[in-house]
Amino acid sequence: MESYLTLLRALQRQLEVHGKPPAEARWMLERASGLEASELIRNLQQPVPGGVAEVVWGMLERRLQGVPLQLLLGETEFFGLRLEVAPGVFIPRPETEGLVELALGYLPERAASRVLDVGTGSGAIALALKARRPEAFVWATDLNPKALALARRNARRLGLEVALLEAPFTGGLNNLDLLVSNPPYLPEAYREEAPAELTYEDGAALYAGPDGLGVARPLLREAEVALRRGGWLLLELAPENVGVLAEEAAARGWRAVRVERDLAGRPRYLVARWGDGP
Repeated sequence: MESYLTLLRALQRQLEVHGKPPAEARWMLERASGLEASELIRNLQQPVPGGVAEVVWGMLERRLQGVPLQLLLGETEFFGLRLEVAPGVFIPRPETEGLVELALGYLPERAASRVLDVGTGSGAIALALKARRPEAFVWATDLNPKALALARRNARRLGLEVALLEAPFTGGLNNLDLLVSNPPYLPEAYREEAPAELTYEDGAALYAGPDGLGVARPLLREAEVALRRGGWLLLELAPENVGVLAEEAAARGWRAVRVERDLAGRPRYLVARWGDGP
């Protein structure tokens, strides 16, 4: 009977041959075996139960067919939180952690700030902000009932109180201190070349018209009503279109408009203030 180490190396080779990160093998083996990382290390020389090997090879087959690793694992880590993920719901990306980091800079500690996350998906942004700013009032909207059910499960499991609304855009909320969103921003034409992984997510959370701004533009207009004077808007967009919306925001009278870069140095985040204020 093969050992965990032998199986791990075999999985790594298959992933590498097919252009996938070999590191994914360890996560799949941990999931299939039910072992934590430290336990797997201690048991590398131990024989693998037959059922575990069968499960992990099945996971590998699905991964090579394009199923996202996060869906195979059933969870992902985001800003220090372990979140459940599910097919048909947008999977949080590392770039969005940068959006959360920016947003925290506009939310004073121990203040009852009014915050809205538009298009919450799994609840990642809203829950990360609530975890770091527990005294803030945090709302989150989405039109996908499956996403909202997933966000509720994540909120309940993490013990974080976020008001989840099935509503478009701002859901009629107003007098907000901060509106934050990672809206769909891929141009519709990208569907033709998109990797197989994206077909397992909610297309409405990915694609937004010919230039990828079909959601962000109306959201910009609604934010003008939802935010208090001096309130802030933070959006994550594509490097190709974030500058376009920044110019449009400035033309509409937004103040302190700027584009921030992600960790890879790409223009990624739009920051703007509605009217005068601190």
